[in-house]
Amino acid sequence: GLVILGFPCNQFLQQDPGSNGEISSFCKLHFGVSFPLFAKIDVNGENEAPLYRYLKQAAPFQGYELDKAGGKTVHDVVARHYPENLKGDGIKWNFTKFLVSRDGSRVARFEPSVTPAELEPAVKKALAE
Repeated sequence: GLVILGFPCNQFLQQDPGSNGEISSFCKLHFGVSFPLFAKIDVNGENEAPLYRYLKQAAPFQGYELDKAGGKTVHDVVARHYPENLKGDGIKWNFTKFLVSRDGSRVARFEPSVTPAELEPAVKKALAE
């Protein structure tokens, strides 16, 4: 089956400044999050979590969907606040998503502009494998 895992990160405009408990409570109260939320981590830089090092190597950045409003918005925010993140395979912004197969090999990387509904075909395909 599908398991969703959340990894809060405060590296993007300090959008997750609270404690792990505060973040968990906020996500449950405001977004109905029922999946596991892990402790806050770094996804880029010298203190990046080993999981994210693996995910970024296994699923390099393929670009923004600039033809979508959300893709252009994320690109422009990153360009304005973190221009160094425009290059390379680092996580560009919150809500970058990875779909990982049952055996742990990377299936796909989805940038923040990709909605959960847009993930559905890839999830169904992965579950069928």
